[in-house]
Amino acid sequence: MKKFLILAMILGSFASARYIGTYYAKLGVSDHFNSHGTRLTKASAIIRQDRYNFHIRGIRDAADTWDPFFDSKHNRSVLERMLRRGNASRSALNAIVNGTPLIKVTVYDDHINVKVLRSVPKSSIR
Repeated sequence: MKKFLILAMILGSFASARYIGTYYAKLGVSDHFNSHGTRLTKASAIIRQDRYNFHIRGIRDAADTWDPFFDSKHNRSVLERMLRRGNASRSALNAIVNGTPLIKVTVYDDHINVKVLRSVPKSSIR
């Protein structure tokens, strides 16, 4: 019974989430390094850097699309928490950290879901 209540609470929280939008991003080599040149080692940090590069620095990969949410510094600052609350497989997270995949990100007001659409072989990311 206790497991059922916990599952109901989790599903209820997603059911009340408001859909904001979906975007696609090719996580290129530049997305794997922060503005100081430090290699990023968490998928959430790489996705966040991609949105910073896209919205602020104008660095865009060919498959990158606009999103209605992460142009705000505050919204980018909560991206890691949104991914923890959302859905991404372990293999997707590994593909993001270790390669340059194309991803689909579905944004809700309290979480994001990330799916790797096409994994590109590991490039010269060091």
